[in-house]
Amino acid sequence: MAETVLDYEAEAAHYDRTRGGVPRAEAAAEAVLRLVPPGARTLLDLACGTGLVTERLARPGLRVYGADAAHAMVRVAAGRTPGRAVRADARRLPLPDASLDAVTAVWLLHLVPFAADVVAEAARVLRPGGVLVVTVDKDSAHDVGSDVDAVLRPYRAADAASDRADLITAYAAAHGLDPAPGTRFTGHGQGNTPRDTARKLRAGYYASWFTGDPATTETLAAALAALPDQDRRRPDPRYRLASFVRRGCPPRPVGRPAGAHARPPVGPEGSASSR
Repeated sequence: MAETVLDYEAEAAHYDRTRGGVPRAEAAAEAVLRLVPPGARTLLDLACGTGLVTERLARPGLRVYGADAAHAMVRVAAGRTPGRAVRADARRLPLPDASLDAVTAVWLLHLVPFAADVVAEAARVLRPGGVLVVTVDKDSAHDVGSDVDAVLRPYRAADAASDRADLITAYAAAHGLDPAPGTRFTGHGQGNTPRDTARKLRAGYYASWFTGDPATTETLAAALAALPDQDRRRPDPRYRLASFVRRGCPPRPVGRPAGAHARPPVGPEGSASSR
């Protein structure tokens, strides 16, 4: 997607290794499932990336699908969720209205300037009583009060974040989604080291909050290089999950055996964002 800076086609090959791997994915999936109603039968994981979280959204009776923008990400995800990973636009899903019980977007909304459109589309495809689960305030979660954060904090623009909780709540309300209890989970393996933070700063990994010029980037990199324990990880972030419920009473199942679940007609066309 042109709106993001990182090339997620290229990122797919090493994405999991650089993002906390299985422990982070397991923590995210467990937290998401806490917010998905027990009766849910269909779930779409937007910006599923390599499918590392998607494949762990496993529960008896729940059919899980993944959608992502990048061909390379979908290819990896398809190996983990055979027949259930597609390339699709998070703003224009190839699904009918009110066709899903749950939609999730983990580590997506902070990356894009069209979070409102993603929320609107999720609301469209959710059934009454269905739930939207999204990460909010992601960049703020990475400020754990460390010495690394002290260097970066003056340049963090939390007010400009596209996944600010108050903004997402307002977008949700505008499309018939009411707030419900949320939760938090640990981003295992995501604690920063000074050396790696400087590398990521130069590589553009922090484009969602840092748009500094090359001179500013080098000034910050030098300040990070002066910190002690260059390769010691600082504490892991604690990510926040918000959930929203589609207004209206859930429809009573008609002509479907107990425990059966429909397959939503997700097609392979379009493009969407990657986490």
